[in-house]
Amino acid sequence: MKKIIFLFAALAGSFAMQAQGINFGVKAGANFANFSGDIDSDGITNFHAGAVLELNIVPMFSVQAEGLFSSQGGKSTYDDGGVVAVTKDINLDYIAVPVLAKFYVLPDRLSITAGPQFSFLVNDADDIFETKKFDLAASGGVELKIIAGLFAQARYNVGLSNVNDGEGNFDVKNNVFQLSVGYFF
Repeated sequence: MKKIIFLFAALAGSFAMQAQGINFGVKAGANFANFSGDIDSDGITNFHAGAVLELNIVPMFSVQAEGLFSSQGGKSTYDDGGVVAVTKDINLDYIAVPVLAKFYVLPDRLSITAGPQFSFLVNDADDIFETKKFDLAASGGVELKIIAGLFAQARYNVGLSNVNDGEGNFDVKNNVFQLSVGYFF
């Protein structure tokens, strides 16, 4: 009896997934990142890459979740105690998980996305300040489905949490403009 119920539930879930429409894809692109807050920062260029999952709820609305490797940071000038100030790229590597509401302006073609991005620090190549292991950002952007499964995205992530975990009470937030291309299978 349990096997029959499990089989029925699996089939129902399969039909529900087909009815809802789930798209899986990959994407990669450039990050144009800098810091805001109490740090003097210029922008740096880096990259992001990962997987995309879109769950179509209704024809004009979807939820899109991504799992990305995203290299962010900024260029900072600081005084290391010497005569001359030092300029250094601060690279912070994250596993970023944006969960976005996706509203289609043109059906199956052009959409606007917005939602939170949860990022987990995996590599801190920095010795200027200690960095927190978690970062929260607000994400917003646009996506254009070009042809077949090919798409292009532009997105801006505004840091909401202070990534500085070291001494001193200075506020440092990640801000990243992303340009991506990808493919839904």
